[in-house]
Amino acid sequence: MEIQSVKQRFGIIGNSPLLNRAIDIAMQVAATDLTVLITGESGTGKEVFPKIIHHLSSRKHGSYIPVNCGAIPEGTIDSELFGHEKGSFTGAHEARKGYFEVADGGTIFLDEVAELPLSTQVRLLRVLETGEFMKVGSSKVIKTDVRVVAATNVNMPEAIEKGNFRQDLYYRLNTVPIYIPPLRERKEDIHLLFRKFAADFAEKYRMPPLRLSDEAVEVLKNYYWPGNIRQLKNITEQISIIEREKYIDAQTLRRYLPETPKTDLPILYNKKEEESHFTERELLYKVLFDMKKDITELKKIVIDILDRNLEEPGFEKTKALLIKNVKDERPISAFDVPEKEDIQITTPTDFQPPAHEFVPGEVVEESLSLQDKEKEMIRKALEKHNGKRKEAARELGISERTLYRKIKEYNIR
Repeated sequence: MEIQSVKQRFGIIGNSPLLNRAIDIAMQVAATDLTVLITGESGTGKEVFPKIIHHLSSRKHGSYIPVNCGAIPEGTIDSELFGHEKGSFTGAHEARKGYFEVADGGTIFLDEVAELPLSTQVRLLRVLETGEFMKVGSSKVIKTDVRVVAATNVNMPEAIEKGNFRQDLYYRLNTVPIYIPPLRERKEDIHLLFRKFAADFAEKYRMPPLRLSDEAVEVLKNYYWPGNIRQLKNITEQISIIEREKYIDAQTLRRYLPETPKTDLPILYNKKEEESHFTERELLYKVLFDMKKDITELKKIVIDILDRNLEEPGFEKTKALLIKNVKDERPISAFDVPEKEDIQITTPTDFQPPAHEFVPGEVVEESLSLQDKEKEMIRKALEKHNGKRKEAARELGISERTLYRKIKEYNIR
């Protein structure tokens, strides 16, 4: 069967190479009994691919059972998947068959598989490896012949690292991976999908279909689409119902497109983390950055002094070395000093160092203790805001509670 005929049969819209690749893999793996893991963002249409795999396989006459793992309460998920015996738990008034028993000879689609509890993951791993399971409250082993297709929008390696998903189960499910691209990776399909949805809603609500100006088409293609196909369909329906004028320009379209992130960079921290932990870390970062800035400024002062010693032999090599280290923001090693023993840098008699520069004879030992730096910053912030702790805490980027604790800890008055 050709890719185009599969698209027509299952209602898939688009000609993106990434989409065609996903369909081709699904067609190739359908003839086998290999486990498949479908990944992709929410709203990309992952639920269509298990149907392709099932209906193009030798199991097409068997049962096809889709299971939303995230919608089943943790306390009943084992019973739903594997069944239970009468009296095995409160409310179990009669024995019940689970999906793995009912779907024997067919296919089970486990959507949002990353939401499974760890105890259920152990049971699922056994089914995948041995084809055996036990009902809840039973010691009898039951055999089953089920093909499993799973899907998730979760970053699985990250879930494994956090201990939320078993690594052995991931590798067992991920025998054949299929990646469904988000809309922003298949821009050529966005206008095509919009026209399809517009035609469907025009027929449903008995109205003329929407049309976009050239500028509006560009806006549509360049939008981030965090909700993917689902979001595009909802927005198309909104515009179809609300706008009386069916020719949509860019300005009108933008009113229906909510604000989106300006970058694809990952979020570096979770704002829901415990506030005190985050603010203390942030304060330490600020101290370190200030120390780094002081060291860089000191290097620049040294170079400024050396600029007045142009007559000294070997100076050019020494200055070039210092400038390089300032740009690299790394300390100068003893191994970096030029191999000329007679190099001496003197200061002309008429040289008057600025007040902020190093003055011979004055040696100031600055404490590099993070605790001392933190204490100094807190004291300066309190002085700046005349002892107002709320304003000082905002200046430091920490909570009032953390500031109170630090004041008490360092005995600052």
